[in-house]
Amino acid sequence: SIYFGTGNPAPWNETMRPGDNKWTMTIFGRDADTGEAKFGYQKTPHDEWDYAGVNVMMLSDQKDKDGKVRKLLTHPDRNGIVYTLDRTDGSLVSANKLDDTVNVFKSVDLKTGQPVRDPEYGTRMDHLAKDICPSAMGYHNQGHDSYDPKRELFYMGINHICMDWEPFMLP
Repeated sequence: SIYFGTGNPAPWNETMRPGDNKWTMTIFGRDADTGEAKFGYQKTPHDEWDYAGVNVMMLSDQKDKDGKVRKLLTHPDRNGIVYTLDRTDGSLVSANKLDDTVNVFKSVDLKTGQPVRDPEYGTRMDHLAKDICPSAMGYHNQGHDSYDPKRELFYMGINHICMDWEPFMLP
């Protein structure tokens, strides 16, 4: 299989593009022989912060809480969440904040896979948002990470940059 992420929707002004903007901000698993999509998991529906989730996908085989070895894909996203999927079917195993300061999402609902947004940190046209964490640069950008199978640890570089968002109309 081949695993990759897709980027953010455009334009950045989220008011101009309603809906989830399906297939943006998505982790895809594809059959390497046919190209057929095996799964697609959208991390940030209607991305309004430019989180462009195309960064590293780390593959590992690890035991779950019942002791069963699972084939996993772990993706630290620019949106401040580390996602772990079962890479055989794309089911969401976990979605945890990289840091407690991530505030655009309160959490990720593990049943639906949907992030629970905090509207205070949205970028809509009628709202000045202060201290949005993470910034458009993300808490994890394009650095490469690694997984140590002996220690069962991931090593990753993290940014801690927040931003203010002041919308205005141009003629």
